[in-house]
Amino acid sequence: MLLSVIIAAIALLVGGGIGIWLATSVLKNKLLAKSQQVLKDAEERGEVIKKEKVLQAKEECMRMKGECDKDIAERNSKMQGAERKLKQREQSLNQQVSELQKKNNDLKNASENLNNQIEVLHKRQAEVEKIYQESVHKLEHIANLSAEEAKRQLIEMMKDEAKAEASSSIMDIVEEAKITANEQAKKIVIQSIQRTATEHAIENTVSVFNLENEEVKGRIIGREGRNIRTLEALTGVEVIIDDSPDAIILSGFDPIRREIARLSLHKLVTDGRIHPARIEEVVAKTRKQIEQEIIEVGKRTCIDLGILNMHHELTRMVGRMKFRSSYGQNLLQHSREVANLAATMASELGLNPKLAKRAGLLHDIGKVPDNEPELPHAILGMKLAEKYKEHADVCNAIGAHHDEVEMTSLIAPIIQVCDAISGARPGARREVVEAYINRLNKLEEMAMTYPGVVKTYAIQAGRELRVIVGADKINDVEATKLSYDLSRQIQNEMTYPGQIKVTVIRETRAINYAK
Repeated sequence: MLLSVIIAAIALLVGGGIGIWLATSVLKNKLLAKSQQVLKDAEERGEVIKKEKVLQAKEECMRMKGECDKDIAERNSKMQGAERKLKQREQSLNQQVSELQKKNNDLKNASENLNNQIEVLHKRQAEVEKIYQESVHKLEHIANLSAEEAKRQLIEMMKDEAKAEASSSIMDIVEEAKITANEQAKKIVIQSIQRTATEHAIENTVSVFNLENEEVKGRIIGREGRNIRTLEALTGVEVIIDDSPDAIILSGFDPIRREIARLSLHKLVTDGRIHPARIEEVVAKTRKQIEQEIIEVGKRTCIDLGILNMHHELTRMVGRMKFRSSYGQNLLQHSREVANLAATMASELGLNPKLAKRAGLLHDIGKVPDNEPELPHAILGMKLAEKYKEHADVCNAIGAHHDEVEMTSLIAPIIQVCDAISGARPGARREVVEAYINRLNKLEEMAMTYPGVVKTYAIQAGRELRVIVGADKINDVEATKLSYDLSRQIQNEMTYPGQIKVTVIRETRAINYAK
């Protein structure tokens, strides 16, 4: 029994092993067949990829070959162009070489001709020298004079001619000096008029006091004219009551007195009480007020300009400049301008700007003294500055700014120049109407003296002169010359602010008639 069981077990085991082997064999064959199929597929895909890569490589090669061919073609084209340029340059150089050789040959021929001509000239020069010597001997024989004696006589003749020309030049210089002297004399006369304020300076010697109504005029005059006489006696100003509506004219040579009279009248009219006692009281108060204002103006001016330690009398004179004018230009503003200009110029020149500013402010104090000595204002100003212990350079600059004394410092010419700049700039000083009209008339008359001028017009307030000439009398070149000559004549003979433009107009008109 046991044996049969063992045999059965063995048989079972042997049968299971055979089954397993058989199963393994079948699985192995399947795996082998599958792997072969995979290998076959991989080989086929590899062939396909290989063909694609080969095609891509061929295309890349074709592209690179095309680019190389194109690059080679471009390089060949450039080389051909360079060869053409080189050939052209070679031809040009050959042509230039041939031209240079031709010029060289021409120069050789010219040099030979020149040498021949020089030899001929030397021969002719020798002949001329010989003829000259013979002529000199003949002239000496005929004139009974040697060459040295003739030379001395010629020198004497030239001396006589030179003396005659020098005499003529001296006469011209003297005439010019006379003209300049006349101009300087006119300037002195005008300055004297401005200082003494005669009736010709009427624009600077009157003030107008406006009234609200005509009734106030009777109260200002007073009974039997007592009020107006009192006011005139106290202020030293002439009160003119005429037919001017709602206005009273205050006439006086001293601008400070006119200002005192004007302010006093204003206070009296505002207050309403007008009688001699009240007038005397108001005038006294106004005079003190003006004096105090003068001092304040002087101090404020010195502070504004940075000028320190000035004597109080000089400060007061600076304040008086506020009420003084010269050629219509306010004297205080003019002095401040000169001071600033002088300080700037002195700084540029490396000098003391403080001294220059001080001299510029004080250069016209001789125009505002308390009394009127018979001295030029520059000399008077210098003496006042010396009196109040100003610096020597400042005193010299004040006295020399119109060349009354000799300049001894570098500040003096600066003050003179700055004074001229401030007074001569356009618009600085008023020009009276009569002088303005005379200047325009003189411009037009001066242009009319030239031949060929038809009409003249002074326009733009005398800053431009237009000259119309006849087209049949003057050509374009002569018109240009006329413009130049006229501008030079105006510059030399006239005094004017700024510049004057001279325009010469030449117009040609062609006129015909259809009948």
